[in-house]
Amino acid sequence: MARRYPVDISPFNAVEDPSSPRAWADLRKLIGDDGVAIVIADSVAVPEGWQVVETFPGVQMSGEDVIGVHDPELVTLDISNAAEMLDLIARTEPGPFLPRTVELGGYLGVRVDGELVAMAGRRLNPPGWIEISAVCTAPELRGKGYAARLVLAVAAGIQDAGQKPFLHTGAGNTNAIRLYEKLGFKIRIAPKFNILQPVGD
Repeated sequence: MARRYPVDISPFNAVEDPSSPRAWADLRKLIGDDGVAIVIADSVAVPEGWQVVETFPGVQMSGEDVIGVHDPELVTLDISNAAEMLDLIARTEPGPFLPRTVELGGYLGVRVDGELVAMAGRRLNPPGWIEISAVCTAPELRGKGYAARLVLAVAAGIQDAGQKPFLHTGAGNTNAIRLYEKLGFKIRIAPKFNILQPVGD
């Protein structure tokens, strides 16, 4: 009654029935006693045997009105680029990104003098929608429009596949929200995310 991504791709998970103790027991088997589960705080009560270790507010933005733009100057990224992508993630902290996250696909980047300085790609894929994720730019090169170009190019690829883009960001990340709204994204919901961890026996 539970599923999770492979541990080196993504920390995200799901349970079939949040009210079922069996579902949470199945999830605990999958993630282990040291693992974490990410759930929407407003819709799921903390189950018995679990504890909240962190809570953060976010926004989900839908992009059905976004006009994607292909950008031939961007570079395609794959698993062979994982090390430099992880280095950029460590410097920018856009959210969860693990050694094989790039395998979720659609990753594009910007290089300056051969160095990867900005990137974005795909993550969650509910029916009809694909999430744009890991949008980040090296701190010293922000303000050059790289994020906008990347988001629109990833959106174009999503639309070519007959699906619609959406994304998440922190509720306090007003600069990112303003940029995404300028590109045509609209705030759909403002969920609060709980990070849960099993309580030791």
